[in-house]
Amino acid sequence: MRLQLGYIPLCDAAPLIAAHELGFARAEGLDLDLRAEPSWATLRDRLALGHLDGAHMLAPLALASRLSLSGPPSDLIVPMQLSINGNAITLSRSLWDVMAPESEAPLDVARAFARVAEARRASGRPLTLGTVHPFSCHSYQLRLFAEAGGLDPAAFRLVVVPPQYSVETLARGLVDGFCAGSPWNDVAAAAGHGRIAVLGSALAPDAPEKVLAVSERLDGAILPLVRAVARAGRWCADPENRAELTHRLAHRTYLDLDAAIIERALPGGAAEQTLIGAQLGFGAEIQEPRLAYAQWVIAQMRATRQIVDPTGLEAAVSTIYRPDLYRAVAGEI
Repeated sequence: MRLQLGYIPLCDAAPLIAAHELGFARAEGLDLDLRAEPSWATLRDRLALGHLDGAHMLAPLALASRLSLSGPPSDLIVPMQLSINGNAITLSRSLWDVMAPESEAPLDVARAFARVAEARRASGRPLTLGTVHPFSCHSYQLRLFAEAGGLDPAAFRLVVVPPQYSVETLARGLVDGFCAGSPWNDVAAAAGHGRIAVLGSALAPDAPEKVLAVSERLDGAILPLVRAVARAGRWCADPENRAELTHRLAHRTYLDLDAAIIERALPGGAAEQTLIGAQLGFGAEIQEPRLAYAQWVIAQMRATRQIVDPTGLEAAVSTIYRPDLYRAVAGEI
């Protein structure tokens, strides 16, 4: 069976890429056509409209799409968690120099940022930060970053920048910083355009980052797909496979980046790698789509006022997050 799967060029798309590249999908009788999408909004719409059968997707966006909070109505469900963590907030070098935080501790950085943001708002030139989508852990981590420094998030402008364009946007001075996933913070730092200021995991430990979202219409193909991607995710989590995974992701077909940068952004590598790589997680311990993950996302949506009336949400979420489907195959992996 041939399936069309979408992804955004990020390190945490690795389980889908490995499932295709290394034959895990073929072993389940599946042929995967992987499609790199230009933005999360495009991926959301193509999945909702049936142009994609499944996707590597932001956990909050998967919920928002099915709950009709974002984009066209969809029939998607979440049978598997792909990754946790992996985000960071990167600020421009000039902004970091003006902030001059007392230390690199997250609280000191947040307070220094708040001081500058307040001054810029008072001058009529508010700071502008990029996020990958309103319904994302990135947006919630930016809010938590502001609140940690005692800053009202309304003090700065938030604009949507697809992750693969975040470095260029920062380099051109269109934003003062951004929150994105691996490897784009490392890319910005390596190019000298930005300074990694705070890890997402320091603001929201073990945040449910990406999920495997699929259309309910797949029916009999869902379990084989989950088996293939779960096996691939466990392969990706094994440090012994790090070099091979780096090579596959670096290829121009996927991330099209220097292998050394991708290597630093993956979990379990050399001591000199960035902490972003140390925090990104995929593998057996996180693959079940636990309702606790969804409940955390819903709490963030409510705190951000993306959801005002929570009536009926708990029942709705239990039809979207499907740990029963993952458990049905977990024992075979």
